[in-house]
Amino acid sequence: MKAKGFSMRMIRHSIVLAASAVALTACGGSGGGASGSRDYIRAVGSSTVYPFATAVSEKFAQTGAKSPVIESTGTGAGMKLFCAGVGAQHPDIENASRRMKKAEYDECQKNGVTEIVEVQVGIDGIAFAEAKNGPDMKLTPEIVYKALAANPFGKPNTAKMWKDVDPSLPAEPILVYGPPSTSGTRDALKELIMEAGCKTDAATAALKDSDKEAYEATCHQIREDGAYIDAGENDNLIVQKIAQNPKAIGVFGYSFLEENPDSLKGIPMSGIDPTYATISDFSYPGARPLYVYVKKQHLAPIRGLAEYVKEWTNAWGSDGYLKAKGMVIAPEDVRQKNAEVVASMTLVDPSQLK
Repeated sequence: MKAKGFSMRMIRHSIVLAASAVALTACGGSGGGASGSRDYIRAVGSSTVYPFATAVSEKFAQTGAKSPVIESTGTGAGMKLFCAGVGAQHPDIENASRRMKKAEYDECQKNGVTEIVEVQVGIDGIAFAEAKNGPDMKLTPEIVYKALAANPFGKPNTAKMWKDVDPSLPAEPILVYGPPSTSGTRDALKELIMEAGCKTDAATAALKDSDKEAYEATCHQIREDGAYIDAGENDNLIVQKIAQNPKAIGVFGYSFLEENPDSLKGIPMSGIDPTYATISDFSYPGARPLYVYVKKQHLAPIRGLAEYVKEWTNAWGSDGYLKAKGMVIAPEDVRQKNAEVVASMTLVDPSQLK
């Protein structure tokens, strides 16, 4: 299975990370300025972006540069590391399966990370999938919300079986393996799918203006009674669990579905299958952009950082090698705009962040 080979790549990068820890400590500075230097690049963040960042790293290393250290920490946890400060003891890049939040940008600024470059590197989708011999589930955002919300429409979730949510669904226990709270995929699940289901109720939708805190709790809080299982940042683990259990559903980035066509099948969302085409044109409800964030203050002290970021522009085209890895290629105008951002290292406009 392709997932096995991909897991081995993750293990190899974990070994590189452990071997590099001593060097990272030795060359560190003390936070406020870009003190210290490194002869390798360090990136943290999204498990969805991880395979793409790894592919770019491998290509970059073929130039004779040291292989970048890529850590799959999850988008949220990666943002905390990225925004903690400037200097060789802090990451140079944050890989993200969602856009940086304004609160995260403000935290960066507070800690001296004042020059941040945002690059959209492609598109992905939050795929819902089941085993090849699964029951051919058909979902909608409303069904997902009713099945997974802690308090759907403000009432405790008592649904145990899928048929309790919708009579057309199987009489099987609700069992969904998905990403943890630190993951950008989890954020996208809540914001793109669950919130859409939540807003099907007019009274609940009205809370967004009248009581934002209640709205967030009602629409975004996921149940913790075993129906939804936090499977960690290793999306391959989710792939393996649902491949072995036809009664389970998995939630992960589309590339993991595309990597495992022999063991998994996508679940339609509102009648639309998660495919390259439907994600590319955003007709699939779970489509989302993917980003890398670059610490511009590290360009001078961190050897090869500018060249590594430039390699993304060679990789993300319609004939680039990331397409074979499962990345959905962004439209030409988006690629051109972001290539210009890379060339000039244009800083992100904080007014565009939420």
